[in-house]
Amino acid sequence: MMRRSVIALSVLLAGCSVGPDYKQPEVPVPPAFKELAGWKQSQPRDDIDRGAWWSVYHDPELDRLERMVNISNQTVKEYEAAYRNAVALVGEARASLFPTATLSPGVTRGTSGGGSSSLGGGGRSSTIYSITGTVAWDPDIWGKVRRQVESNVAGAQVSAADLANARLSAQATLATDYFDLRAEDALAQLLRETLAAYQHALDITQNQYRAGTTSSAGYVTALAQLQSTRAQLVGVGVQRQQYEHAIAMLTGHAPSEISIAPAPTLPVAVPVVPPGLPSALLERRPDIAAAERQMQQENALIGVQVAAFYPDISLSALAGFEGNPLSSLFKVANRIWSLGASGSETLFSGGARTASVAAARATYDQYVATYRQTVLTAFQQVEDALSNLRILELQAAAEATAVESTRKAVEVTFNEYRAGTVAYTSVITEQTLLLADQQTALSIQQSRLVASVALIEALGGGWTTGALPAPAAVKKANPVFP
Repeated sequence: MMRRSVIALSVLLAGCSVGPDYKQPEVPVPPAFKELAGWKQSQPRDDIDRGAWWSVYHDPELDRLERMVNISNQTVKEYEAAYRNAVALVGEARASLFPTATLSPGVTRGTSGGGSSSLGGGGRSSTIYSITGTVAWDPDIWGKVRRQVESNVAGAQVSAADLANARLSAQATLATDYFDLRAEDALAQLLRETLAAYQHALDITQNQYRAGTTSSAGYVTALAQLQSTRAQLVGVGVQRQQYEHAIAMLTGHAPSEISIAPAPTLPVAVPVVPPGLPSALLERRPDIAAAERQMQQENALIGVQVAAFYPDISLSALAGFEGNPLSSLFKVANRIWSLGASGSETLFSGGARTASVAAARATYDQYVATYRQTVLTAFQQVEDALSNLRILELQAAAEATAVESTRKAVEVTFNEYRAGTVAYTSVITEQTLLLADQQTALSIQQSRLVASVALIEALGGGWTTGALPAPAAVKKANPVFP
């Protein structure tokens, strides 16, 4: 009954909250993405898992590593702790909506008369026992506390969106590093195959040199080419190890704890998630959600500052017992009580309150601009990823044709060399071109995979604003009466 009475009294005495009510500002949203006009969707079209978005790559090792991010990534843990702190601040602010009750038991012993100030002198000594309860309350008539609660709830939602954004960023970075690592594996495999071809050519050149049908220059050149390529293969391991170490850090482990077995090839298919309409992007990116919630957080703080122009009202009540002896303390004759009310109003502050309101409005305008810029940046990132995928797909097709042509040129030139019609330097030239084209084709495929990760990240991964904790859920995490 007491709890109901307190809540009912709060509602009765609470007036309208001062300050502007929040209204989400409009942002310019194009009807469609510009790049869709010339963009061709890669095949096959894989449906994205709205949670584990990396499942579109169908890579068990990538899936194993990505799932560690939620568990062990320290940046994600940092943002998760920040969210819990933001939720606790909501409870701290809500506590000001309700009275504060204290219980104060006490005992006092003193003397009177006898002219002696020393303890236990000739005066008459007495002991007074007391127990009192005090209730103090500052009713939120102008809505200052409610605006603070509103701001803190929005702040908790900002922290939740920041957590989702940190998780998405870590997952996308890990996927990018993973495909970069796989590109190093594929490059190592390419160099090993090239070394085998060069060794075969060296053996033929050496036999011809021993037979006296070719000069030593051809043999020496073939040997130099083999050794140079072998050195290049050794150097591939440096970059690969760095990618592996970066992946270990993203999963929250020391580099010595994570080992990724080599894979000889990069994925051939590049899955692309349909971008949908630009307006949907506002609901799918956690950084946009964070920027939007931050506007409400700052808008509510304007009301907090406006409330300073209104008087503060305080109510208090005291009840208890005081007397001697202790055995008869709780009698009607020993009962004491008091009720009080006070108010205060600042008459002059040198313009401090006006300046505080102006500062709060300026901060809100700042975050409105930040929100709109975040939305524009999101549109740019999606357009960039779409154009990259479209152009890289065309480049991959052209480079594949170039590789095939150069491979045939190597075969023809090598046959001519064996027939004695061209010098071995012609073979070296064509082989060098072939290796360069193959490396370029591998680099393009790597860029396509990385661009597909960038598109998924730009689209918010599998996240939507529905994942944000609702204001009621944030408040429920801070019950008034445990």
